[in-house]
Amino acid sequence: MLVDAIRAEGFRLSKNRTALFWSLGFVPIIAMVIGSLTSFVLKGSETRILGDTKMPDELKEALARGTLDMADALVSAVGSLANPLVLLFVLIGAATIYAGDYRWETWRLISARNSRSNLLLGKLAVVAVLALAAMAFMLISGVVENLIKAAVFERTLTFKMTGEKTSHFLGFAALSWLRIIQFAMMGMLAAVVTRSLLAALFVPLVFGVAQFFSPQMLGPMGVMPDAWVSILINPGAATDVVQAVIAGGERSAALPDGILLKAWVSVGLWTLVPLGGALAWFRRQDLSKE
Repeated sequence: MLVDAIRAEGFRLSKNRTALFWSLGFVPIIAMVIGSLTSFVLKGSETRILGDTKMPDELKEALARGTLDMADALVSAVGSLANPLVLLFVLIGAATIYAGDYRWETWRLISARNSRSNLLLGKLAVVAVLALAAMAFMLISGVVENLIKAAVFERTLTFKMTGEKTSHFLGFAALSWLRIIQFAMMGMLAAVVTRSLLAALFVPLVFGVAQFFSPQMLGPMGVMPDAWVSILINPGAATDVVQAVIAGGERSAALPDGILLKAWVSVGLWTLVPLGGALAWFRRQDLSKE
C-alpha cells in the first residue's frame, strides 16, 4: 500500500510542470547563467584586475591559467547543494505535495483507499526523490559552469577523483540531501496542522530566518555558539558542523569538543519531531469535510 501511495504521488507531481520547473530547473539555470556571465566579465576585465594591486588575491587566482580539476569542482559543488536558494525552491514542490490535497479537497477521495500513515509517508518519499533530482540538476549546472569557465580562461581540464575526494563527495551529498529533507519536513507539519499551502511554504522560511539570526540573538544573553541551546535551535549550524567533520583537516580540528554529538541530536530532532508530529496530527484529523 505504501508503494501505491508513492506511485500515485509521483504521478501527480510529474503532471505538475510548474512545481517541477521551480523546484528543479530555475535555480540551476540561474546559477549557470550568473556563473558564466561572471567568467566573461572577469575575462573582459582581466588586464585591469591583474594590474591593480588593491584587487583581492582570490579574484586574481580566478583569472589564473592552469589546470582545473573537475573532481575538486564536483566536491566543492556538492558541499553547497543545500544552500538557501535550493532549500527555498525545493520547498515549493514539497509544499505543493504536502498541502495539495487540502487545497483541492481530494483527501476524501484517497483516504479510504490507503492508511493515513502511508499517505503521508508516500508524500515524504516523493519529496526525498525530488530533493535528489534537484541536487542532480545543480551538479549538472555546476559542471557546465566549470566547463565554460575552463574555456573562457583557457584552462586545462583534469579529473583526479581520489579515495578521499570520493568519501567527501558522498558524505557531502548525503548531508545535503538530509538537510533539504529536514527543512521540507517543517512544511509537512505546517501543511497538516494548518491545511494551508501558503503555511507549508512560509512557516519553514520563517523558522529558517529565525534560526539564521539565532546566534546574534543568543550572543547578548551569554549563550555561546557551541552551547546545547544554540545548536539545538539551529539545524543549519548543526549541518555545518557535520560538514566540517566530513571535510576533516583544519576545519574539523577547530571544532570544540563534543559539538558533533550536539549537531547530530539537533539534526535528528528537527527531522524526526516534525515527522512524528505530522503523522500523529494527521491520524486524528477530521477529514469529513475535505
